Amino acid sequence: MTKYNSLKRIDAHLSSLGYCSRSEAKRFLTHFDVRVDGVRVFDGSKKVRHGSLSVDGEALDPEQLFILMHKPSGVICSHDDAGVLIYSLLPLRYQRRNPKIATIGRLDADTTGVILLTDNGTLNHQLSSPKSDISKVYEVTLVQALRGDEAEIFASGELVLRGESKALLPANMQVLCTTQVRLEIDEGRYHQVKRMFGAVGNRVVALHRVRFGEYDVENLALGEYRVLDFPV
Repeated sequence: MTKYNSLKRIDAHLSSLGYCSRSEAKRFLTHFDVRVDGVRVFDGSKKVRHGSLSVDGEALDPEQLFILMHKPSGVICSHDDAGVLIYSLLPLRYQRRNPKIATIGRLDADTTGVILLTDNGTLNHQLSSPKSDISKVYEVTLVQALRGDEAEIFASGELVLRGESKALLPANMQVLCTTQVRLEIDEGRYHQVKRMFGAVGNRVVALHRVRFGEYDVENLALGEYRVLDFPV
């Protein structure tokens, strides 16, 4: 991980955390009670450490963010596409951070459940890399009843998706009812769960990610989020 808490100019640091733009810093310091070790400051060029700064009596947001969100349906994991973007569910200053917050992998617009976000590129790569082998668990609702051999096919490690040449890793499927299953996979290929069921003649009509590695959203309502400690 990058070393943080080094000396930084107040105006540049507030800007990188999204509190204001660099050009707005002078006005920000006038209108808000910004303090360094308890002493109010008005000079944005002063160099300080992150932990010594406060705004209106509150400690600054963390220098780097790691966020767990319960993604609602209809929300898009993108910075650029049209529609309701996932970042719009975060505070405005989070949206203004530099570097930008990004999702760790993506969920389709109609998929709900666990999504992680961070502005730390190293962490993002570690958790989204195909080599990470992080378990993801989904609850899957299907348009048709199961035919009965899906669990065996998914567990075989021999299923090759259309347009690909490499077989999927074995996946574990638990039947919840005739049209609903819980599926655990250790990869994250493009539209993987939907394509897996397409390969066995069925279609996914609802998809909810229950867990990503150790993270779940059992205590978060749709659209809610929680800032996490960084993994050790």
